[in-house]
Amino acid sequence: MSDHGVQRPKCPSCGFIHYRNPAPAAGAVIFERGRVLLVRRAHEPYIGKWTLPAGFIEWGESPEETAVREIKEETNLDIDLGELFHVYSGDDDPRTRAILVLYFAKRVSGDLQPGDDASEARWFGLNDIPTDDEIAFESHRQAIALLRDKFPERFRA
Repeated sequence: MSDHGVQRPKCPSCGFIHYRNPAPAAGAVIFERGRVLLVRRAHEPYIGKWTLPAGFIEWGESPEETAVREIKEETNLDIDLGELFHVYSGDDDPRTRAILVLYFAKRVSGDLQPGDDASEARWFGLNDIPTDDEIAFESHRQAIALLRDKFPERFRA
């Protein structure tokens, strides 16, 4: 079946159309004393590479709830979400195509400790951020580039 030029599989018996949709994810950009928080992936894909703390939205969650939960799971930090930072579409995750919603946030409490899908959690200054080949996903590389270009004042202590 074709809809807007897209071929979608249709069951000849019942007419069910299989829609293959992207998976939504959410996370946060957290600055503290002029440094941004990144986590190192503990699992594939891209084990050992860095990302902004984020993860897939669970059924029944809002993107905001997901961002708060994922930051707690991956870093042990409790956060207050601020404004929407940016929304990205990525196709370099071998599991799925993803839509990533990122918010600005600030730490409210908690001691930084990696957990869940993170093997390490660390604050990075503008000149210490891992190189693009050390960042797991294109959407995260784009987000970090945008932070450098449009928000350099946040990297000042």
